[in-house]
Amino acid sequence: MKLVLASNNAGKLAELQALFAPLGVALVRQSDLGIPEAPEPHRTFVENALAKARHAARESGLPALADDAGLCVEAFGGLPGVDTAHYATQFGYEKGDANNVLALLEQMRGQTDRRAALVSTLVALRSADDPEPLVATGRAPGLITERPIGANGFGFDPVMFLPQFGKTFAELPTEVKNANSHRGRAAQQMLALMRERWFSLAPSAGV
Repeated sequence: MKLVLASNNAGKLAELQALFAPLGVALVRQSDLGIPEAPEPHRTFVENALAKARHAARESGLPALADDAGLCVEAFGGLPGVDTAHYATQFGYEKGDANNVLALLEQMRGQTDRRAALVSTLVALRSADDPEPLVATGRAPGLITERPIGANGFGFDPVMFLPQFGKTFAELPTEVKNANSHRGRAAQQMLALMRERWFSLAPSAGV
């Protein structure tokens, strides 16, 4: 089964391809089909993910999978949240992972409450008009470090410290990260939902 991924993020595609491989689902980026990114005007992850999935499904004619994810920092009242991808631009930097990390560490300087969570919401649709979208959410709580540590992963992985491992996401092997990340947890839920709702009953004559 082929699904269009409503994202142009290469790191996100690689993670999700690995996570969905057991189900025999092949993901193709919307940019590879010439589909532009959808507007993301909403203030919650689930609303933006649904909007992106509907857009990708409508433009491609394929089932679609969308992910809206971000960093929620306790000291900032849950922000940057849905604005995570553009976080650095609020402080005069160009958009990008490295600048996001730089801006975050600057804003967290002197902050004693380092609690934060990476959150991912996945939405899957059989078609643009699917009235029953599948929705899965994963959350990975941790602490923001005072400097980047580790060379793996992307996004905020180098500054997201996980007490249960004593390491940042960027220090973990890929398979460990995928099993415990916000996106990994959301994907595991989504796999279960797809098996139950989309693949459990094969069509038969007379039904």
